[in-house]
Amino acid sequence: MTTLDTQTAEPAAPAATGRTPRDRRRGGRRSRTTGHVPLGRRLRRDRALLLMTVPALVLVVVFNYVPILGNVVAFQDYDPYVSANGVTAMLESPWVGLAQFERVFSDPGFWHAVENTLVLFLLQLVLFFPVPIALALLVNSLLRPRLRAFVQAVLYLPHFFSWVLVVTVFQQILGGAGIIAQTLRQHGHEGFDLMTDPAVFKFLVTAEGVWKDAGWGVIVFLAALAAVNQDLYEAAAMDGAGRGRRMWHVTLPALRPVIALLLVLRVGDALTVGFEQLLLQRDAVGPGAAEVLDTFVWWTGLRSQDFSYAAAAGLVKGVVGLVLVLSANKTAHLMGEQGVYRK
Repeated sequence: MTTLDTQTAEPAAPAATGRTPRDRRRGGRRSRTTGHVPLGRRLRRDRALLLMTVPALVLVVVFNYVPILGNVVAFQDYDPYVSANGVTAMLESPWVGLAQFERVFSDPGFWHAVENTLVLFLLQLVLFFPVPIALALLVNSLLRPRLRAFVQAVLYLPHFFSWVLVVTVFQQILGGAGIIAQTLRQHGHEGFDLMTDPAVFKFLVTAEGVWKDAGWGVIVFLAALAAVNQDLYEAAAMDGAGRGRRMWHVTLPALRPVIALLLVLRVGDALTVGFEQLLLQRDAVGPGAAEVLDTFVWWTGLRSQDFSYAAAAGLVKGVVGLVLVLSANKTAHLMGEQGVYRK
């Protein structure tokens, strides 16, 4: 072909890409550097899902974020009787700086509540946290679907009981007039009342929490186990691994990210060990055994109408909880886990 023919020849048709002109126009709107869909288009595409989240978002803002503004009273000598309007009362109450925090840190009752809270947290971390994992492994090993469904229903049921009912059940079993104590007296033995014994109260509270919520915690671990590739178990069995080795080398590694996430969240919630549960039993064993930070704030702050003192104690608890969850999440990152959020 001559040079003239080459110059006048028709340009070659573009290679077929399987994309329509409409697709190419859409692709042209994508970011040339990252290839992501623009934000405006994603909002239009997901507008139905976004609208579904609006009610939940409103509830979170109203009940979780708006009350944060009330922490300003921790730096005031707040008097709710200055005005019938709570906002006006905050604006007209005198500022005292860090005086309320000085009161908190110099109060022996506050440090006693912190001690009880940390002891209960450590007990629940050691005795409660592993129970849902063990139950999930047990339920996952059941082969019959009907038996598995029945066991799951039995485990989940106590979660829907109120703490009033849970404490009542334990009172009827372990109390001074409970079934065990009455049976012992009928056979000539001395009865007991564990519900009013301060020495075993912390273990009793942990046992109540295990009975009520351990089964509910199984759900997360069962969901993680459902995602495990069954070929891994078959390959391990072909290599001669028994049931224990398969659990150690296949099942537990699959659960490790979930365990790390829940552990981070539990550490961040270390200073919250059950307000309603402990308040119900506080009078039975006394504040020496049952006083934790939440009941301390309610009893010495809100009940005495010392709102500024209660807000200061609650703010200290919130800041410490934030530091704990960030520290635990950083530890999870150092161990190679994702934690609450990625690096």
